[in-house]
Amino acid sequence: MSSRLYVALDTPDLARAKAIAQRVRNHVGGLKLGLEFFMANGRAGVREMADIGLPIFLDLKFHDIPNTVAKAIQSLRPLEPAILTVHASGGRAMLEDAKAAAPVGTKVVAVTVLTSLDGSDLTSIGLAADPHEQVIRLTELAREAGIDGVVCSGEEVKAAHKAWPSGFFVVPGVRPANGIAGDQKRVVTPRAALDGGASILVVGRPITQAEDPDAAARAIEATL
Repeated sequence: MSSRLYVALDTPDLARAKAIAQRVRNHVGGLKLGLEFFMANGRAGVREMADIGLPIFLDLKFHDIPNTVAKAIQSLRPLEPAILTVHASGGRAMLEDAKAAAPVGTKVVAVTVLTSLDGSDLTSIGLAADPHEQVIRLTELAREAGIDGVVCSGEEVKAAHKAWPSGFFVVPGVRPANGIAGDQKRVVTPRAALDGGASILVVGRPITQAEDPDAAARAIEATL
């Protein structure tokens, strides 16, 4: 089985992204490319990263009216990403249309509550202050809409997995026991996330900003 660790290459610099990916490629299961990378390098950049030979997780977090999201995803079809993200809060019709528009082998996963948000942030946008409650509500919506899974923090993955035993769970904001949280507010260790039911873990800075990214990826993988 390939590693369940995906490395987040959140950089606009294609050469840097490729260099890191080449160094860690034997110790990670895939590459996550987000908005920063995509806005700088576009589809051609994604293709270059795919040439490294690892699954591509295209983390663009679509959130718009159903038709717009469906057409955006259709335009990405030639890239055949392993995983695509949309925002669960876009609603059921948007989730259904996103899945219908995606390539057959692509997992469509819905972002529940960003790991940078806490209770006071949720209150400020008119939601209940408990991230846990909101994650479970959106997990159930995603399951009903027929998509593949959700993105949630390690703090909520156990309950989300219980609500949807066959779901695919992406846990970002994972930090090694000795790691720095950065701008993430709800973080857990990789092992705890996996024990809670995570399908894949997304790790960025603890690998990409390490002096030796390969050793950092190996050290995290060893805890799994």
